[in-house]
Amino acid sequence: MHIRDFDLNLLHVFQAVHTLGNVSRAADALGLSQPAVSHALTRLRLALHDPLFVRAAGGVAPTAKAERFARQIEATLKSLELAIHEADSFDPARSQRRFVVHMSDIGAEEFLPPLMATVRREAPGVHVEARQLPHDAIAEALEAGRIDFAFGYLPALRGTQRQHLLDERYVVLLRRDHPLADSLTDRAALRSLDFVLVASHVEPAKALRLLGLEPRIRLTLPHFHVAPSILESSDLAVVMPRRPALRFAARHALQVVEPDLGLPPFSVSFHWTWRAASDSGHQWLRSVVSGLSFAAERTLRARVRSSHKASLKSSSDRSRALIAHL
Repeated sequence: MHIRDFDLNLLHVFQAVHTLGNVSRAADALGLSQPAVSHALTRLRLALHDPLFVRAAGGVAPTAKAERFARQIEATLKSLELAIHEADSFDPARSQRRFVVHMSDIGAEEFLPPLMATVRREAPGVHVEARQLPHDAIAEALEAGRIDFAFGYLPALRGTQRQHLLDERYVVLLRRDHPLADSLTDRAALRSLDFVLVASHVEPAKALRLLGLEPRIRLTLPHFHVAPSILESSDLAVVMPRRPALRFAARHALQVVEPDLGLPPFSVSFHWTWRAASDSGHQWLRSVVSGLSFAAERTLRARVRSSHKASLKSSSDRSRALIAHL
């Protein structure tokens, strides 16, 4: 027997008979005739290959298999009832709901900290699962309900409802003392660099191709977060969105260079399918995302300057200590 061939209405009949211990009283409670309940029990017995109930004083008694089955059915029906209730009325403070979202590694760093701060405060029982899907799998996953939302610059994603989150543009990230940094004024100058390609990010890879830089790719990585330590110790560079590049530069001995790449700015958005538009849980999470605030670019720039000053001071202190030692 496959679950798709199973009539779930039989579970309500089973639960009523098990609870009341009497077929007639179960029929009255369900608003059915006694023959209809008896017929449902017969179908269930055939499906489960067990008598389920035997005659007893005052009604019927469950078999051992029926007792085990009853515990599972009670939990299942409660879960279904909760899911149906939540779909109609979502209470974030009491919900145990799980939301699955698509976002990249650099997107997770941008969006998850403010999102989870709000979720923890308003809905401590809610579970958020972040996944990074292939771009060509996102639309189907949204339609099938395998993911609830998708964050990112997803120009190939059609037919979704969306909300604009922030604007971005491409920059070049390389080590702080890179010998070619000052000469990177336009896209032609980039041909003197060697590049890192991040395979999991389709759009930055397209940007490299549009810039004619594919022959200059020397390293392919699975994610952007692997890149900073490699850039620090090499003359490689990476083309990537500006905001995560500024974050990397603030934490590592890296710098952001903004030559005229000839590439248009782009919008990062929050996507969902129209099928879930009226779902109250979705509506709550959409309102949370709408209220998120992201670090301003001037703040990100200030972090880079502060990091650079700290690095210079540390280098100066080491030099003075060496001179004093000599």
